[in-house]
Amino acid sequence: MPVNSQAVSKPESTDVLKKIFTGSALVSVLSVFLALVVGGLLIAATDKDVASTAGYFFARPTDFLSAFWSAATNSYVALFQGAVFAPGVSGPLGPFGPFMETLTIATPLITSGLGVALAFRAGLFNIGAQGQIIVSGTLAAYLGFAWHLPIVLHLLLVVVAGILGGAAWGGLVGYLKARTGAHEVILTIMFNYVALFALRWLLTTPAFLRPGESNPITPRLDDSALYPLIAGGQYRLHLGFIVAIGATVLVWWLLNRSTLGFEFRAIGANPKAALTAGVNVSRATILVMAIAGGLAGLSGVAQVAGTEKVLTDGVAASYGFDAITVALLGRSTPWGTFFAGLLFGAFRAGAVQMQIQTGTPIDIVLVVQSLIVLFIAAPPLVKAVFGMNRKKKAAASTVAGGAA
Repeated sequence: MPVNSQAVSKPESTDVLKKIFTGSALVSVLSVFLALVVGGLLIAATDKDVASTAGYFFARPTDFLSAFWSAATNSYVALFQGAVFAPGVSGPLGPFGPFMETLTIATPLITSGLGVALAFRAGLFNIGAQGQIIVSGTLAAYLGFAWHLPIVLHLLLVVVAGILGGAAWGGLVGYLKARTGAHEVILTIMFNYVALFALRWLLTTPAFLRPGESNPITPRLDDSALYPLIAGGQYRLHLGFIVAIGATVLVWWLLNRSTLGFEFRAIGANPKAALTAGVNVSRATILVMAIAGGLAGLSGVAQVAGTEKVLTDGVAASYGFDAITVALLGRSTPWGTFFAGLLFGAFRAGAVQMQIQTGTPIDIVLVVQSLIVLFIAAPPLVKAVFGMNRKKKAAASTVAGGAA
């Protein structure tokens, strides 16, 4: 079958992706730092003590500066304590107990982020991780509470069903993209809505609705269908995190050590050149979206078989959209995405403690995440703030002067 010309044309969006993902790791680190600085300024600007000391700033400026500094630092200290290390906390892991919650929240972020990142490497915008998580979670949950099987077999079937559900939902987008030239951004966004409203309808049917319950929630999954806990019963961390590590290794191998991964990267770099070199672009487009959907499907499994243990219409939360941010921060690399997922998991885990301890709104964390995306997408801005362009020009002038 002839390949649709739209499927192999190189859109401007691919050039944008290449500029973002070929930036240095230093720019990513500086983007996070700059976002935290701006977030700290916003925290201080909305603090009551800062506002009260601002009224007599010129009389006693030190009061204002001290309140300003304390507002920002206290919030970030509370965030750290709620996400990584909290002195005085009891439990099997002591002060490192909060880190278990960070890893739990990071698990679906990592796997869905890998799905988005893999598609990005092939020059495709997978905005459909949200829908892929919903479909996978729906299938996995149904097998989990409707089927009653032995412990190992049951969990295995739940995981496979989740992966296949996400892969089918993503692969359908890839098929339409390859065969008709339809834009994957439009397709994935619309598929997100289809998946969400289909789930809401299913949760009103007798097959899914918990008996005697009016709220849209399924029965609890059988214990044989659940991921086992790996850090003790006091913590929610489950086997899904180990699966996320395995998925990261698998994606790294796929992209860097396999022929199929080479084809994906070739298409992302230049679809026309890849086609000329003999790469079946249509086939690769379908495969990359299917694999990306399967990776996002692991997030749905982690939610229903690990963290929540039931299915609701909030199964995907905002993980599918946050996955885009995670992939951006990780510069579309497997291990970069993994650590970006850990960072965003820490933000989510620590935000509650930050609000309880300092009164800082949780929304500040969302602002910081948004700022990270802004700075990641604008490397020249970050370089200009830290004077990296001036240093580069100065070095170039020195070399030119020496040559003269």
